[in-house]
Amino acid sequence: MEKAKKQFKVPLLAAVIAAIIAGILGGIVLPDGIIRIFITFNSLFSSFLGFVVPLLILGLIAPGIADLGAKAGKLLLITVILAYGFTLFSGFFTYFVCKYSFPYLLGSIAGNADLLDTAAASSLKPFFTIDMSPIMGVTSALILAFMLGLGIAACDAKSLKKVMEEFKDIIYKTIYKIIIPLLPIYIFGIFMDITVSGQVAGVLSVFIKLVALIFLITIVMLMIQFVIAGLVSGKNPFLALKNMLPAYATALGTQSSAATIPVTLKQTIENGVSENVASFVVPLCATIHLSGSTMKIVACSLAIMMISAMSFDLYTYSGFIMMLGITMVAAPGVPGGAIMAALGILASMLGFDDKALALMIALYIAMDSFGTACNVTGDGAIALIINKIYKP
Repeated sequence: MEKAKKQFKVPLLAAVIAAIIAGILGGIVLPDGIIRIFITFNSLFSSFLGFVVPLLILGLIAPGIADLGAKAGKLLLITVILAYGFTLFSGFFTYFVCKYSFPYLLGSIAGNADLLDTAAASSLKPFFTIDMSPIMGVTSALILAFMLGLGIAACDAKSLKKVMEEFKDIIYKTIYKIIIPLLPIYIFGIFMDITVSGQVAGVLSVFIKLVALIFLITIVMLMIQFVIAGLVSGKNPFLALKNMLPAYATALGTQSSAATIPVTLKQTIENGVSENVASFVVPLCATIHLSGSTMKIVACSLAIMMISAMSFDLYTYSGFIMMLGITMVAAPGVPGGAIMAALGILASMLGFDDKALALMIALYIAMDSFGTACNVTGDGAIALIINKIYKP
């Protein structure tokens, strides 16, 4: 995984932003023939994504659950419950904030079902298409992943676990050597198509408003998490949050929970958490605690559903948020990992098509720093609570 990360000279966020800008300019100045080449590429890439998504679910979730089960213990159980609880709170808090604020923020854009339907709005079509049918449905992949993960842990199936770990390595290679490198080209084509169809202004306004709102939600979320941790641990929550700011700043720059672990660990210990507890909680939470990532996925998906006039309710989103919290366990602690793990349930539970999934990826990555920073800073709050429970 580290080798896969090191191959990129340009940060993913910078590549995505450049692709968005270039796509808008390309849609204005390039001839239709060139634009159709990229539309053809997008058609092929989206078909490939549809084929790969069930495999991503199987290859990421099954080994992740097997790893947790293999390390089962009381401390692990409490940490997982806390991380999951924080993640659920983040999802539902974001849902209610966005549900009642988006009608005002999005204004006339909300309910414009044609805004994201570039296939209907654009007269340009791909030169050809290739059908890449997935080998199983998303729901089947989820069920199989949970069955394999729990079964490996319960039976201590070392041989099968090794096979799934090797399959996970193949999935990582697929993500970081195929999907991520091609993603900026895909986003370039999407925004070129959106520009040709005359809808780019509306989509960009959504981007800007979402960034502002998610930044505000991040601040409120962290304050709530540390107030809870302060009440349990007896620590000053605002001082503890201030001590975690170096980890927050590091995550903003790296966009990686895994890369920020050394700084998160150091600042957590400075908050008075014992070294043993911090050394256990911080690396574990870098994998299983993704409050910030959940916040971004819920906010972005809700915006797309409102814009597209897709029906939703609390019942639907409750199931989605609870499943998202479990799915986030499979998210690798690297840029873009969480959204890749979430593609399956976005399609199966919310009904997102390829175009909506592509815009979700673009929106998510454009704000990846905020979510990652929220994730790792919140790890410090969980560590304070665990330290109080297990204080020698």
